[in-house]
Parts: sequence; C-alpha cells; structure tokens
Amino acid sequence: MSSLFPTFARYPITLVKGKGSRLWDDQGKEYLDFMTGIAVTSLGHVPERVKNALVSQLDQLWHVSNLFYNPNQEKAAKLLTDNSCADAVFFCNSGAEANEAAIKLARRYHQKVLGNGRYEIITFTRSFHGRTLATLTATGQDKVKEGFLPLPEGFVHVPLNDLAALEAAVNDKTAAIMLELIQAEGGVHEVDPAFLRAVRELCDRQGLLLIVDEIQTGMGRTGKMFAYEHYGIEPDIFTLAKGIGSGFPVGAMLAKAPLIPAFTAGSHGSTFSGTPIATAAVAATIETMLLEQAPERAAASGELLIGKLKEALNGLPNVVEVRGKGLLVGIECAGPVADIVAALQHRGLLVITAGPNVLRLLPNLLVTAEEIEEAVAIIAAVLSEQAAALSAKQ
Repeated sequence: MSSLFPTFARYPITLVKGKGSRLWDDQGKEYLDFMTGIAVTSLGHVPERVKNALVSQLDQLWHVSNLFYNPNQEKAAKLLTDNSCADAVFFCNSGAEANEAAIKLARRYHQKVLGNGRYEIITFTRSFHGRTLATLTATGQDKVKEGFLPLPEGFVHVPLNDLAALEAAVNDKTAAIMLELIQAEGGVHEVDPAFLRAVRELCDRQGLLLIVDEIQTGMGRTGKMFAYEHYGIEPDIFTLAKGIGSGFPVGAMLAKAPLIPAFTAGSHGSTFSGTPIATAAVAATIETMLLEQAPERAAASGELLIGKLKEALNGLPNVVEVRGKGLLVGIECAGPVADIVAALQHRGLLVITAGPNVLRLLPNLLVTAEEIEEAVAIIAAVLSEQAAALSAKQ
C-alpha cells in the first residue's frame, strides 16, 4: 500500500529513464514523449547544457537564502528581462506561486503605490491558474473548487472573448484582468486577438493591470519566447513556470518598472525562491533556447504537426477539430478520450488530455520532423480504428 495521498490519477506506467524525445519504463518499453511532463521538459529529457550547469552547481553551492546576493539569480533574471517586455523578476517554486505573486503585486500596487484600495481580479471561465486557495479561486473551472469552501473573495469570472461581459464586470474595486492567451487545461482555446487588444485598451483606459498567465504558453511553446508576442500587446505582469527550468521546479513572476515600488523588502518572499541550483537551471535553459532557436523551431514544427494531423485525420467522424499554436496542440474528439490516451500509450506514444474530449500534444521544442511523422501515424491509426469500431456498432 502506498504511503502517498491518492491525489493523482496515475497511468499504470513507471518511467525510469529519458533522453531527448524518448522515455523508457521499468519494463524496458520505449515511448515517444508528446506530453513532456505537461509542457515542462521543453528541451527534451536531460538536455546537455542544462545538465552540465546543474552538475557544476551541485559541486559549489545549493542554498544560502535570499538574505544574500545570488549571482545565478541575477544572470537568470537579466536573461528574462533582456528577452521580454519586463523590467523585474521574482523567482518562486511553481506556477501557482508565480500567479500568487502576480495577484499580490497587483493588489499591493493599487493599495500601496496608487492608494486606491482596489483588489478584485477579473479572470475567465475555463481558465486554470493553479491549486492554492487564491489561484484555484481565480481559476474559471468549478471542478477544482469542490470541497474547499469558503474561497477568498476578490475574483470575478466572465466568458473569454466576451467584451461586453468583461466591461460590465469592471467596477471601482477592479485591480487587474488576468488571462491565459491559450486556455491549455481548458481545452486548448486561443484568445481572440481583437478581444485581447480590446482588453489592453480597457486596462489602459480604466487604470487596470493586465496579467498574462504564461505558465504553459511561455518559454517558446507557442512559437515565440512568450505568447503575448503574437498579439502586438504587452502585459504589465506575466508569469512563468513549467518550461523555464527544464524539469527543475521553478517559477517566475515578471513585471514592468512602474510596479517595482509595490514589492519592497519584506512585502513578499519564499525560502526557496531562486536558489543557486534552480536559477542555474533557468539560465542554462534560456541560453539553450536562444542558441538552438527553440521558439522558431517550435513555430515551424507546430505548423508541420498541425498540418499533418489535419491531413491524416480528415474525414474521421470521431474527430471534431485540430487546433493550437506552435507546439501546444489540441485534437477535439466527439467523445471522451481516456481510452484513446491508453491506446496511444500501448503503442508507445504519450499524450495528455485537456478536458474530457480533447487530446493535448506537447512535444519538446526541438522535436524532429521524423518524430512528428511517427506520432501522427500512431494517432491516425488509433483514431481510425476507433472510428471503424464505432461505425460497426451502429
């Protein structure tokens, strides 16, 4: 009997080794990894430059606390600000913590810098922002909130891409609007570009902050280093985790210069924020992404993957739509996909869901054309067989 809480619905697979796009289980079975730990191992498994940086750091220093200067933190932060619209970085340990920091910064900026007392954050239905009490309250899905009442006040949800509903929700307590540019957990739904531009204009007009949750879309995943770059807008605050550390647990909250005075000494913190080991992984990950042109490669590979999927799945009655951006791809099916995921695993391909009816594909950003061809062939075979079986029952 396991000594762990049963909080994860685990697949019946024990993975013990990984390299590049491949994983192996404890029985020696090989898998093509198109889930990358849910968009985490974005350079593939055990990338050489990141491994070397971690090995080197392990021989030097692990932890000293943020009461001392940390050169790795400074290096990683500068790489992030040099390659984004942000001016300052707060490192943390996860995506939920990054979003917590964003929420706290938005409230504190309004209350301590502007002095207006605003605190409400508007978010969107189908969104996912984390599992702490504040971030699950911000999340626009009821299923993550069951059994955790009472939830903290200060969050309002409206439908994505509904400008009238958004404008109606803004009041004198509103501090910020927070959104994902692609709702990955919510089914791989992209924000409408015209709506996003209107949101940015609304924030500017009403004195609100725009927070973009880039936990899953950031770090090259969508074909740009950060997804906001696709839309011609800049957020005031944005958050990162998942792919930022190549599998090492680390997150970051980034903001523009006017917000820096809101986070004074002692206003926010974390014991394990930006340790020498974590920020060594971040710096090496970003350097590798820049050196390998990973975002550009993700853009090209995503176009290839989506095109091949549409071609291979065209006409199948059990496939509703193929959608996505870069290497964040969803295949919406006509029914539940849990059995399809299991069938793909049996054939050596790992994918994940995005809601009950959507297969989510998240290969690493350096995936090869041959690996894409291999994955598409397996997916097409499984979905074709399912379509034939459904047809035979009718």
